[in-house]
Amino acid sequence: MSTKIRLARGGSKKRPFYRIVVADSRMPRDGRFIEKIGTYNPLLPKDSEERVKIDLDRVKHWMDQGAEVTDRVSRFLEAAGVIEKKSRNNPKKGAPHKAAVERAAEKAEKATAAAEAAAAPAEVVEEAAAE
Repeated sequence: MSTKIRLARGGSKKRPFYRIVVADSRMPRDGRFIEKIGTYNPLLPKDSEERVKIDLDRVKHWMDQGAEVTDRVSRFLEAAGVIEKKSRNNPKKGAPHKAAVERAAEKAEKATAAAEAAAAPAEVVEEAAAE
């Protein structure tokens, strides 16, 4: 049986509350679980001690038993110092999307056209002054 340490959502609509649970990976997200080992309340401020509560002894026990940790829970455990921090790489995260690239291209075209229009009358004035 492959087990995972993951979040199970609770709370009402628009008011999420999560339990940190150990569950069989084949069970539904909010379905049957083996053990509840903590809670996570994203509505609380980030510096609040009540935001994330985890029983670290039980986490270590389940990890020794071979339980895999999901990405979000691994971030909580990294903050708690239970596991070492993984390097994550998402090079496309900061890149602009298609619409933003198109807007930037249009803006650059308008700027070059305005610069050319501003430069053209100056040349005409210089030529007239030379005659």
